[in-house]
Amino acid sequence: MGSPTHGRGDVGRARARATGVLARLSPDERDAVRRAWATLLPESDALADSITLALFEQDPEYMAAGSDIPSIVRSSTREHIRLGLRRLSGMPDSPEATTDVWRRTGRERARQGIPMELVLKAYTLGSRTLWEELAAAVAEKPSLLEARLLLVAGQRLWQALDTQNTILVDAYRRETARMQQRDLSKILSVLDGLRDGRGADPQFAADARATLGLATSQAIACAVGAVSDLGEPPLAAPEDTVDHVTTSSYWHVRDGVQFGLLGLGPGGTSAVADAVAPRATGPVGIASSADGLASFASAYRTAARAAATVATGDRLAVVATDRLPAIVVSADDEIGDLIEGHAFGDLVHQPAATRDTLLRTLAHVLVADGSPTNAAKLLYCHRNTVIYRMRQVEDLTGRSTADPDDRLILTLALVRSGHWSDAVGAADSRA
Repeated sequence: MGSPTHGRGDVGRARARATGVLARLSPDERDAVRRAWATLLPESDALADSITLALFEQDPEYMAAGSDIPSIVRSSTREHIRLGLRRLSGMPDSPEATTDVWRRTGRERARQGIPMELVLKAYTLGSRTLWEELAAAVAEKPSLLEARLLLVAGQRLWQALDTQNTILVDAYRRETARMQQRDLSKILSVLDGLRDGRGADPQFAADARATLGLATSQAIACAVGAVSDLGEPPLAAPEDTVDHVTTSSYWHVRDGVQFGLLGLGPGGTSAVADAVAPRATGPVGIASSADGLASFASAYRTAARAAATVATGDRLAVVATDRLPAIVVSADDEIGDLIEGHAFGDLVHQPAATRDTLLRTLAHVLVADGSPTNAAKLLYCHRNTVIYRMRQVEDLTGRSTADPDDRLILTLALVRSGHWSDAVGAADSRA
C-alpha cells in the first residue's frame, strides 16, 4: 500500500490534469460543455439502473458477495452517476462530497469482498455509458455541442475517471489492510453474538473484549438504525462519523438493521447523538449498555425502540434516555392502546375535530405547568377559552391535572397520540 502522502499527491495531479482540460477553453466553451452534460441529469437514475443491470450481467461474481449486494450497488451507482453529472455540469457540489463517495465505495467494496478489478471495471462501464449517451444526444441534436467540444467533454470525463480510480484504489487498499489487521469476519461474528445476548456468558464476553480490544472498564453503547427500502443504511460512513467522540466503534448490517458497538468518550451518548444527527439519513437510536457487554442485547433493543419514536421533523439521532415516555408507550401496541383508552376515557369518542382541539389544549396546559394563561399564549386564544376546554377535558376523562397520578397517565397518553411533542415544540419556539 502506498503511503498516505503519495496517495494524496496522485489525487492532486489527477485533479490538476482534469481541471486543465477546461482551463484551455473560453468561458463560453466551458459553459457549452457543462450545459451539454446537464441535459443528461434528468435521466441519471435510469442511466444508473441500466449500468447496474449490465454490470450484473457481465460480472455475476458481484452476486456472490451477498443477497444485499444488488440493492446496495444500485443505490451506490445512482449516487455516483448523479454526483458525477452534477460535477461535469459545473453544479455547486463540493469536491469533498464526490471524493468522500469514492473513498466510501472503496472501503465498502473491500469489506464486501468484491475484487478491485471488478470495481474499476464498473467505474469504466459507467464512464463509457455516460460518454455514449452524450454522443447520442449530440447526434440527435447537433446544435447541442460542436464536434470539437464533444471531444473535450469526453477528455474531461476520462480524466475524471482517472481521479476516481486513484481515490478508490487508495481507499480500497487501506481498508483491505485494516481488515487484515482486525479480522473483520471475527468482529462481525462477535457483534452478532452480542446482539443475540451472548454477552451475558463470561467466556464469550472475555473473548469479545479481546477481539474488539475493549478494556473491562470501558463504557459502551449501542447505536441502531433501520436500513431504507433502497438498501441504504442511515449512516454511510459510521466509523468516520463517530471517530472523534468515541474511543472505538464497530459496525454491522444484519436483518435490515445497521448497528454499532461504541466505546464511549468523555461526551457520552449525547456527544454521539450530536455527531450522528447531521449525517444520518434515517432515524438512529443510541442507548448506553449499563453492564457493559453483558447488557448489550438490552441496549440494542432499547436503541431500536428509541429510533422507532423519531417522527417526521424530529432530529434523526436520539438518546434513549431522552425518549423514555415515548419508548414506554410505543414498546407494545396493546399497552399503548390501553394507556390512551384509560387516560382519555369518553374523550376518545368525541368527533375528531373536537377530540383534537381538546387534546391539544390539554397538552399545552401540561407543558405550561398547568397555567391557562401561558397555555393560551401558546395556542393563540383567550385564557377563558382554555379554562372552558379544560373543564370539558376533566368531565370527559374523569381526571384532574392537579392530581400527580392523573398528570402522569395523561402525559404518557399524549406522548403516544403525538400531541405532547407538538406542544413541547410550540413552547420551545416561544422560549
